[in-house]
Amino acid sequence: MHRSSGKSKNAKTSNAPKQKISYEKQVDPAITEYAVSALNWLRKAEFLMSAPKLSICVEDLGYEVAFAGRSNAGKSSAINALTNQKQLARASKRPGRTQMINFFSLGNAIQRLVDLPGYGYAAVPEAMKLVWQKELENYLIHRKSLQGLVLLMDIRHPLQHFDVMMLEWAYSRKLFVHVLLTKSDKLNRGPASKVLQEVKSTLRKMKLNFSIQLFSSLNKQGLEELASVMAGRLNYTLENPTGFDLAEIPEASDLDSDVDDIDDVDVDVDVDVDVDVDVDVDVDVDQAGTNIEPKA
Repeated sequence: MHRSSGKSKNAKTSNAPKQKISYEKQVDPAITEYAVSALNWLRKAEFLMSAPKLSICVEDLGYEVAFAGRSNAGKSSAINALTNQKQLARASKRPGRTQMINFFSLGNAIQRLVDLPGYGYAAVPEAMKLVWQKELENYLIHRKSLQGLVLLMDIRHPLQHFDVMMLEWAYSRKLFVHVLLTKSDKLNRGPASKVLQEVKSTLRKMKLNFSIQLFSSLNKQGLEELASVMAGRLNYTLENPTGFDLAEIPEASDLDSDVDDIDDVDVDVDVDVDVDVDVDVDVDVDQAGTNIEPKA
């Protein structure tokens, strides 16, 4: 005679290894769409002009975002990677070749990228450095169309003296800054993330609420994130957004706020449900559509 083992029919399910369920937030498709569209838009960049001093720069109208940083931080390479053009900004093996303020248009003359002279490294006479510094200062102080800076730092040597000076100066002028930790491909993922967190912590201690990211022009890491930031400051909008309605987003009070703080949760659920339902319903609807009579 067959004997029952006494175990539940769901014993195998109960004894199965626990499944680790991740509650990682999905990237908002509208944000992704904006980033991709912005990146394609930035690839329209064209050289506009170079100016040795502020007085002969492009007319001060519209929107500009300027790239600043030490001469060996990779400014030209970042601009070329962002615009997908190898020689838009003249990169050189010898730091300090960018000696003028270079303007690039983005499909029109009122939305521009700007490549500023590098600081702190250029192998030029001290008198020339002082001239560059003065013109850079004039541009940063007086340029009304300037919407913010992308401040580049080599991830292996972040927050050098001039970098800190630029951050503090931008804060005093209430100027937006997006910090780019360049050449992140030079470090493995773990060490690179550690540097990112350390720089974030330092900025918080300095009470500088600036955005920051990892970036590599070599392997294209961080391109979409940078494109989104740039496009936002340059007043770029999607021409044909696909079905994204802000009115459909639920209020925060309608959501379970506890779930937002959960990264990984172990869930072990043992449910044994045996339902036998036999329903015979005869629905009779009159012309008004209001009379519903279930069959006994």
